[in-house]
Order: sequence, then C-alpha cells, then structure tokens
Amino acid sequence: MHQTLLTLHSLNRWLVLASLLYAIYTSWKGFRNGITFTNANNTLRHVTATIAHIQLLLGLYLYMISPVVKFKVAELQGSNLVSEHVFFKLIHIALMAVAVVVITIGSAKAKRADADKTKFRTMFIWFLAGLLLILIAIPWPFSPLANRPYLRSF
Repeated sequence: MHQTLLTLHSLNRWLVLASLLYAIYTSWKGFRNGITFTNANNTLRHVTATIAHIQLLLGLYLYMISPVVKFKVAELQGSNLVSEHVFFKLIHIALMAVAVVVITIGSAKAKRADADKTKFRTMFIWFLAGLLLILIAIPWPFSPLANRPYLRSF
C-alpha cells in the first residue's frame, strides 16, 4: 500500500506541475492579450485546483502511514542541519499544504471576479505563488535537504 501511494504521489506530481504551468501560461497570455475568459479557461482553472487537491489528499494519507515520518530520531541539539526526517515531517507537508491553499484561494477569487482581465491576472498571480511554493518543497534529486528520484515506480 505504501509503495502504491508513493508511486501515485510521484506520478501526480507531474500532473500538478504540468497543469499549473499550463494554467499560468494561459492566464498570462489571456491577461497580456486581453482575451475573453472562456469556459475552457474556467475548466482549466477548476481542473488545476482539483489536481492539486488530489495530490494533497494523497500526500496526507501517505504522511499518516510513512515510515520516514513515523521514524523517531534523536534531536540534533545545537545543529542547524535539517534532516530528511525533519524535511518530510515538517517542511514538505507544511509548504505543500500552504501551496494548495494558495492555489485554492486563487481559483476561488478568479471564479468570482467580474472582468476577464481580472480573472486571468488573479489566476496568474495566485497559481504562480503556489507553483513557487511547490517547487521549493519538492524533494528533487539534487536537493540538499531530502532527495528523491524524479519518478518512483512499483
């Protein structure tokens, strides 16, 4: 079960990143060129937020059963090092939850905005902020805090 969730969480990460990048590009283009906010743009806004929510739910469930999070380590007193355990137990989960909240707020504000330009601008700003938080919190293979492969498999 744990390995299956890790794989799903890893695969869905790419869906989150791809949908956010596409939504950010579309909203930037729409804001810059004064394009009408269509049903397709609204669907993109909604699907992007939904994919982020699914990723958060997978992550929260994984957080509850993860041996990395459950593993108890001795506190490093007087040290400024962030261990992999601390990264996943505190930093990763907190930043990802905040990122999904930011994306959700942006989606809701864009949905309720009156003008098309305001909808695009709102989507652009909030989704970009969420993407930046996500990029910081992902355990990239080159990360000094905690590194994981680009893609996990069964």
